[in-house]
This record gives sequence, structure tokens and C-alpha cells, in this order.
Amino acid sequence: MAPVTKILVPTDFSETADAALEYAKVLAGQMGASLHLLHVFSDPYAAAAHAPEVYVALPPEYRERALENARECLRTRLTPDEEERFAGTSAIVVGLTAREIVEFADENAMDLIVMGTHGRRGVAHLLLGSVAEHVVRTAACPVLTVRDPGTRKHGHIEKVA
Repeated sequence: MAPVTKILVPTDFSETADAALEYAKVLAGQMGASLHLLHVFSDPYAAAAHAPEVYVALPPEYRERALENARECLRTRLTPDEEERFAGTSAIVVGLTAREIVEFADENAMDLIVMGTHGRRGVAHLLLGSVAEHVVRTAACPVLTVRDPGTRKHGHIEKVA
């Protein structure tokens, strides 16, 4: 097993992603690894290429405001002390979420991806798919998924189909 020196944490700024980040901070501290946050901005212009019949142009100022909001959210995830301690970095890329996470991990030689999973099942899973599932199937490095803190069951093992 290769040593883990670079950990990627994709975030959509949800509670689940924040739980994964907290888990990754502990791992990075124990392993002496660097910590890298990534947010994939789902650009409606990029999505239009896949579904042109539902494309609605958004004003450029809306897109820039959304990107600035994402940058601000990233800044709040690692304190300046944590950035220094973990040699932390943050990045925003534009595109399809799962594909961009895998490409970023490959291009930046990440050793581990730690990400949240919302644990959707049934129809919700079929309709929405699973970014985490796609990343697990396609990433070259190991992927550790962290469940939504609100769905954890204590005291017994939950049977997964």
C-alpha cells in the first residue's frame, strides 16, 4: 500500500461534505498528508451542451456572483492555521461533478479522495444518480465515502442491499 501524502476533499458545501472534510482533517493530521479542497461549479452553460432543449441563458453577473459565493464558502472550510498545518489548497473547476473530481485527482496525483455521500436510495438514487458512486468506480486512487451525519444509525448495523 502506497503512503497517503495528498488527500482530495470535494465539497458541495453540504453537511455531508463538511463531515467528510472533518474526517479528512483527522486523517491528514495522522498521516502527515496535505489536504486539498475542490468545488465543482455546475455551469448552466456547460449543462446546456447535454440538454439543449432545457437551456436558459443566465446573465453573466449571476454566474460571477455564484462563483464568488463558492470562493467565499471554500475560504470558510479551512482556517488559516489549518491551511498552513495541512499545506492546504482550494480550487474551483467548472463542469460535470464526478468527471471533474476524478480528473482533478488524476492531474494532481492525489493519493486518496474523501467525500460525502448523501446515501440516496430507490427512486431518488435512480433519478439523481450518485456522484460518489461514479467517483468510486472511475477514480485511479482509493475513495473513502462518509455518510450524511443525519442518516447514521447508532447501536446496530444497517443492512445495505
